[in-house]
Amino acid sequence: MLEGVRYLPEGSSTFPAVVLCHPHPLYGGSMDNNVIQAAASALVDRAIVTLAFNFRGVGGSGGSYGGGTAEQDDVKAALSWLVSQPEVDSDRVGLLGYSFGAAVALPVGCGDERVKAMALISPPLEPSQMSLLQGCTRPKLILCGSDDFIVPPQQAELFRSQAANPTQFELIDGADHFWWGYERVLADKVAAFFQDRFRLPDTIA
Repeated sequence: MLEGVRYLPEGSSTFPAVVLCHPHPLYGGSMDNNVIQAAASALVDRAIVTLAFNFRGVGGSGGSYGGGTAEQDDVKAALSWLVSQPEVDSDRVGLLGYSFGAAVALPVGCGDERVKAMALISPPLEPSQMSLLQGCTRPKLILCGSDDFIVPPQQAELFRSQAANPTQFELIDGADHFWWGYERVLADKVAAFFQDRFRLPDTIA
């Protein structure tokens, strides 16, 4: 059983939706992370349902750490639950991952037909995962910080050059891996990306 929180926009229609994947469980990562919470808030403000959840072994979620491989099943389970909700338009579902969550989300997002777009924030990808990025034609947003000590700018530039289209890439000047002080900038870019992919009207002044 996975612990999660669903955030619903105002209104009674069906909405697009995004699953949010948090950073590394062994280093304090959870759905309460600053990046995950900022993204959830910005997405809901743009009429997008969000589901933030804890990977196995985190918070109230059962199980134990699965090395990043078993966690892919957690993402698929979260997607299955989300698309079953009556408020969700199952034809407009996205996936967001931050740090460890991005590395877990990438193979799921590339292989699961339910995922129509994905956002990868500070993805610490192994060389073996680059082939996934090169062959994945899902619409993608990749956000990295210029001062990131885990995903340095030269690695971020490799993502830009190697990722299959369509890919939107942005290097945020001054941001590091934790995005402290840059949450609003990041969240606005994430929300605008999904808003555009799901063809939603601008609901923010």
